[in-house]
Amino acid sequence: MKKLMVIMSVLMFSLVGMAQAQEINEQNPYELVKGVASKTFDRIKANQEAVKADPEMLRTIMEEELVPHIDYKFAAFMVLGKHFKSVPQEKMGEYISVFRQYLITTYAVAMGYYDNQEVIFEPESNFEDQKSVTVRAVVQDPERPEIKIAFKVRKDSKTNEWKAYDMVAEGISLLSSKQSEFESILRKDGLQKVIDLMKDTISKPINIDSKKDKA
Repeated sequence: MKKLMVIMSVLMFSLVGMAQAQEINEQNPYELVKGVASKTFDRIKANQEAVKADPEMLRTIMEEELVPHIDYKFAAFMVLGKHFKSVPQEKMGEYISVFRQYLITTYAVAMGYYDNQEVIFEPESNFEDQKSVTVRAVVQDPERPEIKIAFKVRKDSKTNEWKAYDMVAEGISLLSSKQSEFESILRKDGLQKVIDLMKDTISKPINIDSKKDKA
């Protein structure tokens, strides 16, 4: 999971150099991925000193710039997998709310791992009749092997807007890894245990220096 977090932050930081700040185009999945990354990290770069002084600011930036373009409800349901129908419905609202904060924390934690790589995107394909699209890219680093990345993006049938719901790095899906991690817990201890584990992660402070030392 740590490797996946490192790759995720590498991709999103590198996108800043590829796209100028712009209005987010949710009608085009390819422009969505590039535009969201550009806007998010332009804000981080503009507040570098403030972020160093208070890393918790990264949570605010993720919530305001990134999360509005992530289909976190769909992602939350996917993580439940086959347990979706068996979890108590009265707990579903709390689960989705906590999962949203968990995603914010996940992306905020990843921000400490950036190290000046370059990302090359595949050419845009025709998505006119598609309901889901995979936006692929390659992370290039002169000192390391290339890393293949893909963002999973889906179209809202009501608004026709595209939102991201998963990221795959070298064949490892962020959602699938979470699904595997939580599956046995859901089976043995139920949804409340998963909620408690996510809350524990959320409660921990963002520490940029210690993350960089361990990378």
